[in-house]
This record gives sequence, C-alpha cells and structure tokens, in this order.
Amino acid sequence: MLLRTLALAVVAVWNLAAPLLAEAQSPGRIWRIGFLSLVSQDLEQYKPWLAAFRDGLRQRGYVEGENLVLEQRYAAGQVDRLPGLAAELVRLEVDVIVTAPAGSAVAARRATSTIPIVFMGEPDPVGTGLVATLARPGGNITGLADAHGDLVPKRLALLQQVVPSISRVGVLWNPANPSTAPQLKSVETAAPSLGLGIVPVGVKGPRRADLDAAFATIGKERPGALLVVGDATLGVQRRRIAELSIARRLPTSGSHRAWAEAGLLMSYGTDFVTLFRHGANVVDKILKGASPASLPVEQPTRFELVINQKTAKAIGLTIPQSVLLRADAVIQ
Repeated sequence: MLLRTLALAVVAVWNLAAPLLAEAQSPGRIWRIGFLSLVSQDLEQYKPWLAAFRDGLRQRGYVEGENLVLEQRYAAGQVDRLPGLAAELVRLEVDVIVTAPAGSAVAARRATSTIPIVFMGEPDPVGTGLVATLARPGGNITGLADAHGDLVPKRLALLQQVVPSISRVGVLWNPANPSTAPQLKSVETAAPSLGLGIVPVGVKGPRRADLDAAFATIGKERPGALLVVGDATLGVQRRRIAELSIARRLPTSGSHRAWAEAGLLMSYGTDFVTLFRHGANVVDKILKGASPASLPVEQPTRFELVINQKTAKAIGLTIPQSVLLRADAVIQ
C-alpha cells in the first residue's frame, strides 16, 4: 500500500509548538515575505497549496494585516518574466523570498545573494545549482525539495503495469524550465531497465499553439504512453494536455494529484498540500534568525497514487485490480 499515512515528521512537532511560537513573535514587528511563482495566481491546483502555506504561517503567529505582508509576484507560466519579478521583491527589501513551485528559485538566487530564499517543490536543487548539498546548502538559499526525479522509475513502472504492451513512452517536458532537465535525465536513465524506449517532446513556449505543436510530434512518433514531467508551465495547460491525450487514446501519467483530477489517466507524486504547509516552518526558522546556509534541504515523505477511471473508460483501458488496490484515490 502506498504511503498514505506518512507525512513530514517535523510537521507534527512544529504544529504542537505553534502556540508557543505565536507567543514568541516580536511585538510590533511587521514581516514582509516575498512570494515568487512561475504559475498564475488563478491556477486552481495552486490555490490549496498557497492556502496551506498561509495556514502554516498563521499557526506560527504570522497574520496578514497584523504582523505580516505577503508580497506576491506571479509569472503566469512565462519563465522570462521571473527575473524582473524577483528584482521587484529585492527592491522591496523583503525579509525572505519564498519561491514555488519548481522553476522559480533560480531567478531569485540570481537576483540576490543576501536576502534569504526558501524554495518549495524543487526536484533537483543540487543539480540546478541552487545549493551545494542537501545537508549543507551554503549561501542564502534552502527549502523543500520535491521527488519528481526520484519518482520517475516508479511512474514508468506504473505505466507499464497499466499498459504492459507499451515499448516506447513519450516524455512531455519544458526546456525553458531548468528544473525539468534533471527529470528528463532520470526518465532516460530509468527506462532501459524496464525495457522501454523514450521519446522526449519539448514544449517550446507557454502558448496553446506550442502545446498543440508538441502533440503533433507525439502523433507522428506514436508512443504507447505519455509521461508529463513536473513543470508549472505545463501545469497551466493540464486540462488541454488531458484532452489531447484522450483524443489519441494515450495513457498518461502526471506528477501530482491535480494532473489526474484534470483528466490524465494517473498521477503519482508528492502531497503538495503537506509540503506547502511545512514550508511555513522553514520560513519561521529563518525569520527567527536561522541561516539558510546551515538549514538542510528537506525532502517529502508522503506520496499519492491517483487513478482516473473516467479517463480509463474514455480511452478503452481497464486498470488492473492490483493497481487500483494500491491507489490513494480513484476518480470515477
């Protein structure tokens, strides 16, 4: 059975301590937290994540309108907007910059070497040069990693269990997002041991036309299934990705629950609500004087498998009972 009951152990400890932490806030101090995101503020999948982060802050005594100002900047899927938005937050002299989800942290790191940065959901912070090591990040940045890359072998194996006949898997990725290249490398490394060939298909921009062009390539290559790497820009178009995949009767795998909810066949990945709520813990430590350089990067321990039975029926696929029994949620 998947790790339904696991959660970040430190969450429970910090939640128990929350009332004490709230009392410990400096009287009269107004904290300014910059929030830099690659996605749109209106993205449905993102709203519960941000709500969890805000809830975590409130539990620790940071209340917007009282002692907290949350300066939010959203790039709406356009990577090239991130440097300018990061520079705005630096000019505001915020106390800490939070970046989420993956792909936002690199711009913040380039914008400042002094303001503390907390990333949330970065799949390979070492590989993208954000930190020196997970145990000792160094510099002014730390945060919460995601497990997109580490979970790739599991996602490929699940696709193979659902569709045993597949020999080639398409991989939809975003070359403009530095966090996606390590994920693609993980796919390419894991595939041979499963006897699978890989067809990488890059989406060259955030527009619908860019996605449609990528699916035209998929149509020519005719892979037996499609794995979508974790990427915020692709996430903006997740419903369109589901529509195009269903039209081609193509089994698909996404990196977290919102992908399956949008219509992909399945998803397996991090519980981002838990991860974002825990991000408030890391911010709190820094605001209380901890140095990002010495705060280890934490990794998620709670993962979810979600199956969309409606999509399975639409593409004429029967999900094996062994997979359904392992699922954390089944969408009918």
